[in-house]
Amino acid sequence: MLRHREIQILLIVMIAISLIAIITAAYINLVAAWFVFIVSVLLITCCFIFTLWRYKEIEKLSGYLRKIGGGDYTLDVRDNQEGELSILKSNIYKVTVMLSEQKSLLQKDKIHLTDAISDISHQLKTPVTSMMVMADLLSDEELPSGKRKEFTHNIHNQLERIEWLVSSLLKLSKIDAGTVVFKNERIPVNKLIHESLQAVLIPMDIKEQKISIEGDDTICFTGDLKWTSEALINILKNCVEHTQEGGLITIAFSENALFTEILISDNGSGISKEDIPYIFNRFYKGKNAGEDSVGIGLAMANSIINSQNGDIEIKSEQGEGTQFRIKFYK
Repeated sequence: MLRHREIQILLIVMIAISLIAIITAAYINLVAAWFVFIVSVLLITCCFIFTLWRYKEIEKLSGYLRKIGGGDYTLDVRDNQEGELSILKSNIYKVTVMLSEQKSLLQKDKIHLTDAISDISHQLKTPVTSMMVMADLLSDEELPSGKRKEFTHNIHNQLERIEWLVSSLLKLSKIDAGTVVFKNERIPVNKLIHESLQAVLIPMDIKEQKISIEGDDTICFTGDLKWTSEALINILKNCVEHTQEGGLITIAFSENALFTEILISDNGSGISKEDIPYIFNRFYKGKNAGEDSVGIGLAMANSIINSQNGDIEIKSEQGEGTQFRIKFYK
């Protein structure tokens, strides 16, 4: 401890003050000089012992921090006492707990990223393999023109599927990372629904499905029109896909003092009870999912709605249809 410069300076100053006090006392009385000498020795000794104790406590904290740096977050340095050292210990413990929680979150994010990459790889592997096979067949000069057109058309479809998949994953990544800035605009629900329907009118017309819209034109919600429309499009696509030809899709909206509600229902094949708890999970495909289904649409819709102070619930019975209940809280 004596090798530290601040301790050397402290001892020199205290000894100098003591010598001055002893010399001054000696002019008064020899007994007074001895008294000042004894008191000075006791004060210097007490100060030295106290400083030694503080250095040992600081050394313990340094060792504690070294263990934290090594990844050991299980230690508890708190002593539940008063004083600046106790406050310092308490603050260090709080930082330790925070670092432990961050390490746990980073580990979960790493696992989530690994799973996501695995899922993406799996989703891309099938169309890429298919295109490689068809590309090899197209290199055959004796391939009939009909087959050549068919393979070219299939490759184009697979490329469109990959483009949609990559675009959707980029949107989901932006939402997860919190880089999407959602607008807070007052938007008529009727406008939102009609804009979302534009993306599914053609497949609905092909399947001769009907649409019913019920709600007051004055009802509004606060949110982002573009992103919310993206969410509703994915939900409507799911309804169109799982509703038979000539089926009915109903959209009803209302509001109260707490939230604005949108109900989207169909009378299609429905969702099994086993699939409902996982239907909004990314890359999850239910038993009734189509062959081209990837399992991103509903996950994206859920993320977009939750990011705008809303939530989404689903009710479904196999053979009786599905209902999506969306709430935007005020």
